[in-house]
Amino acid sequence: MEIVHTISALKMLLMPLKKGKSKVALVPTMGALHKGHLSLIKIAQQEAEIVVCSIFVNPTQFTDPKDLEKYPRPLEHDIKMLNDAGCNIVFMPTVKEMYPLFPKPEKWHIDLGPAEFLLEGEFRKGHYQGVTQIVKKLFDAVNPDIAFFGQKDFQQVLMIKNMVNVFDLPLEIISCPIIREEDGLAMSSRNIHLSATDRKNALVLNKALTYTKDHFNKLSISELLSHAKAMINNTPGVELDYFTIADESTLLPITNKDVKNSVALVAAKVGDTRLIDNMLL
Repeated sequence: MEIVHTISALKMLLMPLKKGKSKVALVPTMGALHKGHLSLIKIAQQEAEIVVCSIFVNPTQFTDPKDLEKYPRPLEHDIKMLNDAGCNIVFMPTVKEMYPLFPKPEKWHIDLGPAEFLLEGEFRKGHYQGVTQIVKKLFDAVNPDIAFFGQKDFQQVLMIKNMVNVFDLPLEIISCPIIREEDGLAMSSRNIHLSATDRKNALVLNKALTYTKDHFNKLSISELLSHAKAMINNTPGVELDYFTIADESTLLPITNKDVKNSVALVAAKVGDTRLIDNMLL
């Protein structure tokens, strides 16, 4: 496994591989890796000869400086996991490498569509501009044929697909299934911050989503929302930001079941840790 820190070194490494017609996959991460990330690596290995995993905690997508400061960065652990998983290349740039003028902001604003301002976009204004900015930089550095993202960040995947359409980039975006702990909690780098009590309380998010899926054909949308929100609001230490049933392609809330593909999405603060989750319906 090769580890590189600069875009020029990455391009030099990839050039002969691309000339040899090897298909290149990118798995972008912010580190603090878990089995969910490894599942992306595994799926990528089935689709491409070369798998590049990037580790970069991107400052432009954090709307709360404290959140950026406390984001976990266990690099030794991450590198061992990727090596054991058979990843080919790890790209670990510095902030200066990706943003040469940092902390001076670079000019970046693209039209990501109305969904940018819904859900996470409402609670974390400007977040998806920061996300798409760094993902575009990573795409430019790697020039992958295919890129893999976790479904847990459902809205993020939609925003990245919209960004790919804006620039008409010649690559495929694949959304991979959520990996859960045995008790149903969605794997997340933020779970490390949960106390034992918070960890137990956090299970209500998956329970509310599962209830919604199991009763989707039996109850009305308003009944489903009412039950799911009540489950979460009645759990101590959990503060609900939103629970919605939306159209997969627009994230607009649905009022009836005529929509072809729908998804339930939730965000809540559990103790001091904000978690998101979703489930396809």
